[in-house]
Amino acid sequence: MFSSVGWGELLILLAAALIILGPERLPGAVTWAMGSLRKVRDYATGASSQLRDEMGPEFDQLREPLSQLNELRQMSPKSIVTKHIFDGDSSPIDDMSKSVRDTLDISRTVPKQQPSTPAVAPKEPDTPRKHDVTDWDAT
Repeated sequence: MFSSVGWGELLILLAAALIILGPERLPGAVTWAMGSLRKVRDYATGASSQLRDEMGPEFDQLREPLSQLNELRQMSPKSIVTKHIFDGDSSPIDDMSKSVRDTLDISRTVPKQQPSTPAVAPKEPDTPRKHDVTDWDAT
């Protein structure tokens, strides 16, 4: 959920918290937030362990399709080809992509083109255009 939050965003959040709460209330707010996070994590762990104890082996059977679904979600075309054709060895694909990049020489610079004169817009007629009945986008 928060995997895309970088150091810059965290720094901005810290600065905003410092401005809003002030330096005297910030340590108390941080300890309260960390304690609440620990409690929520403990509740979630306790609930899952209680569910595992009550369901027994059925719990593992319930988790198996979910793990298969997560595995399918993480599949990309490259990982599918690597897994099924190359038996998990991605070096042929990496070699192909490297040779294509070398052939195309992506690092070279494109020569600058000379600016051309802009095209002249056609002259608008003096009389307004009548809308066609079949033109539903006409306004």
